[in-house]
Amino acid sequence: MIGKIGLLVLALTLAGCNARQETAKSKVPTAAEAGAFVATVEKTLAKKSVFAARTEWVNANFITYDTDAIVARVSADMTALQVKYAKQARKYDGLKLDPVLRRKLDMIKLQINLPAPSNAKDNEELAQINASLASLYSTGRDPEGRTLGQLTKIMATSRDPKQLLKAWTGWRTISPVMKAKYARMVAISNKGARELGYPDVGYMWRSNYDMPANDFRKETDRLWLQVKPLYDSLQFYVKTRLNAKYGDKVVPMDQPIPADLLGNMWAQSWENIYDLVAPKNSNIGYNLTDLLVKAHYDNKRMVKAGENFFTSLGFDPLPATFWQRSLFAKPRDREVVCHASAWDINNKDDIRIKMCINITGEDFRTIHHELGHNFYQRAYKNQDFLFENGANGGFHEAIGDTIALSITPKYLQQIGLLKKLPGTEGDLGLLMKRALDKVAFLPFGLMMDKWRWQVFDGELTPKTYNEGWWKLRRKYQGVRAPVARPADAFDPGAKYHIPNSVSYTRYFIADILQFQFYRAACKQAGFTGPLYRCSFYNNKTVGKKFKAMLELGASKPWPDALEAFTGTRKMDASAILEYFAPLKKWLDEQNKSYRLAHAKK
Repeated sequence: MIGKIGLLVLALTLAGCNARQETAKSKVPTAAEAGAFVATVEKTLAKKSVFAARTEWVNANFITYDTDAIVARVSADMTALQVKYAKQARKYDGLKLDPVLRRKLDMIKLQINLPAPSNAKDNEELAQINASLASLYSTGRDPEGRTLGQLTKIMATSRDPKQLLKAWTGWRTISPVMKAKYARMVAISNKGARELGYPDVGYMWRSNYDMPANDFRKETDRLWLQVKPLYDSLQFYVKTRLNAKYGDKVVPMDQPIPADLLGNMWAQSWENIYDLVAPKNSNIGYNLTDLLVKAHYDNKRMVKAGENFFTSLGFDPLPATFWQRSLFAKPRDREVVCHASAWDINNKDDIRIKMCINITGEDFRTIHHELGHNFYQRAYKNQDFLFENGANGGFHEAIGDTIALSITPKYLQQIGLLKKLPGTEGDLGLLMKRALDKVAFLPFGLMMDKWRWQVFDGELTPKTYNEGWWKLRRKYQGVRAPVARPADAFDPGAKYHIPNSVSYTRYFIADILQFQFYRAACKQAGFTGPLYRCSFYNNKTVGKKFKAMLELGASKPWPDALEAFTGTRKMDASAILEYFAPLKKWLDEQNKSYRLAHAKK
């Protein structure tokens, strides 16, 4: 039995419960609130991103103690704002929303490359570490004071094993000092990722591909297994030719290839050793660098040629400000980031490239690649702010490379660089030269982030960073360090994208997608010859469909964008296999002959 006081207490208790329930109900977010939140985020970030981009541009073009400090401060402020918005976006996770609105909310959570914790001290420290790592890389010198550019030329041209080893090890003296900073960056950013609901940064990066993170890992493995037989044939053949050049002592056939002998500081592209592995009697008939020099190309004319390819497809010319504000040559009076990059400063028309251009065939192709970013940026400029991006990271990297695949003898003839088309006898040489770039890159493009995924999830620790790096390189590339590495070595830090925390899987995907795009473009152009001879330069039909895909930006899941241009919703490496089919057949014949000859010995 309850007395009057008990009834009063019960009544007050029930009233309190009802009041709390009403308050809880009133705090349940609505779709309208989600829409208003997203609108605020887009408006704020669109405005602040312009200033952030300008500070980054100044820092990249004037590397000083002060510009490092400025960009670190702006980066910290932007990261703090993005983290705040990402956390606020989580409260709308349970709502049933319009697909467009839901996509934007997911993007708000995933737009942060390295998420800082909400703690202001951690946020500031992360920004300072990032600026410091970027500066250490960009201002790096070997013990003799040589720059990366100088060392890169040695790696590309020298055939002296001692000179190559000295250049290779010399550049890697810049990175041991990065290791402690890098480990701290991992710890802080992982803490930030957990606050956003992700187990680690690597998982967060993999979640940014319109599929579950673990499914994306499987997808990259599936694509790798498609192309692995082609790579294995190329790798073994190249090793036999290096063995013939340097002998068993330098290149033993029962070990991976020494990384310093492949013509590139990171052994990611082997094109510079073409002369050592070129098929006999397969002269491609021209040297692109020589053609450019002979035609008196300068930096601006190189860029104009790239622009001309896009305008031939129906794209508008680059704005006047592009030519006024871009950087095409390394200044003599200051340190700049020479690594080629494309910039979208104001999300509309202030687009630029920053590149220390050399008059070479390699830089001619790189310019087409970088302009692919710029024309993509301009194509989606009318999308909402959060959709002003590529369908996925791989798309953005693949666009310009799709154009670069069209730098064929026919294209060079069309623009007046080549007078007469070479005969088919040079096709094998052309394919070999391109395989040394594109096919050789595939496992490197994959293992870079596989290493970082292991770092972020704790499988690798600072003590095992370097060991894990070379384990992956041996597994995927069949490449090894040319000498035993010091205990304090941090060889990953000698590659730009590691200290600058640029996710690298996009480049692996781009290497697949560009051939898929290229084959689709050639079919649309009505080309019926061997795929590797196709050029769709000046084809407005291709340009119209190409532009329609680019204009989508990130407004649709990437399978929708892929389907818009190729007619399929699945990434597929069969185009790269078709492109290199004649070379694969030849490589297998050479490798079989080698094995038979040496089996008899």
